[in-house]
Amino acid sequence: QMHLVESGGGLVQPGGSLRLSCAASGLSLDYYVIGWFRQAPGKEREGVSCINFSDGTIDYAHSVKGRFTISREHAKNTVYLQMNSLKPEDTAVYYCAAEFVGPFTVQPIVTDGDEYDYWGQGTQVTVSS
Repeated sequence: QMHLVESGGGLVQPGGSLRLSCAASGLSLDYYVIGWFRQAPGKEREGVSCINFSDGTIDYAHSVKGRFTISREHAKNTVYLQMNSLKPEDTAVYYCAAEFVGPFTVQPIVTDGDEYDYWGQGTQVTVSS
């Protein structure tokens, strides 16, 4: 039904920035909450941020508030995660995922992602000097 592809990961020094992209095909992201998640080696998956694609409402994990910004571009059916002031503890594989919520004004909340319906393949982010 839906295919999600992440891109934009790479190696960056502490304090640097990266912008991740999540491009969707097959279905419009309208009626979905799009979440960004990350998983570091030996750790559980962690929710980072999420956005209601229809109304633009957002949420962030406490660990990234003030540093990361999630946004959407309707014409490209794409969600972005701008990551600034990166820290070594941000190192992980980053995934985007889509959760169907319907045409409702829903305040998304960051979770571990078990309720999401579609997942991308992930992109590696490494923060190291």
